[in-house]
Amino acid sequence: MLPSRQNDTLSKMFFRFMRWWMGRNFKEINIQPFEPMPGHSILLLTNHFSWWDGFFANYAAFNNLKRRLFIMMQHDHFVNHWYFKYLGAFSMKKGSREILESLTYSANLLNNPENLVTIFPQGELCSNHITHIHIEKGIERLIKQIKGPCQVVYQCTLIDYFESLKPRAYIHHFNCGIAGEISFEELKQSINDFHQQALKNQVNMAH
Repeated sequence: MLPSRQNDTLSKMFFRFMRWWMGRNFKEINIQPFEPMPGHSILLLTNHFSWWDGFFANYAAFNNLKRRLFIMMQHDHFVNHWYFKYLGAFSMKKGSREILESLTYSANLLNNPENLVTIFPQGELCSNHITHIHIEKGIERLIKQIKGPCQVVYQCTLIDYFESLKPRAYIHHFNCGIAGEISFEELKQSINDFHQQALKNQVNMAH
């Protein structure tokens, strides 16, 4: 496992660049109202449908969730984009024992209430139009290792165009509870219930 070398100064500089860059590629980044629990770290479990997903998590962490971002990346992507380690990325190698080290590393980060760790629980890219979110078993192992107060949040990002040539990204957040206080089965059910709710909310989204 390759750890993060997160640098707050570089992260803030990158966020300013990212906000400009996303503004050139999206008509709008719309974060729906959500208040994170004070004094808790955040395990952010987000749907994974595009190359942009890590940037959506970064955008939400700075703008709304107000936590220091860390993000788990597939090992080969991490190596190809090594500079992301200074922005909070760390590696995991799916299918190897190194993933256990990555999960322990994530849990240790989440013992600090100022931190947010983003993980894509599906473990692979999926269509933005799916109606069921698969949750990899490693999430259960991770949550069991968290010792500090940690809020589990599901982030569902959905894309619409409406009248624009550029896409609009709508970011929905849902509180899944406190790590250690909900079972893995309850978490899986909650995430899928919330995903269905986000899809329903999206149909009536103002534009």
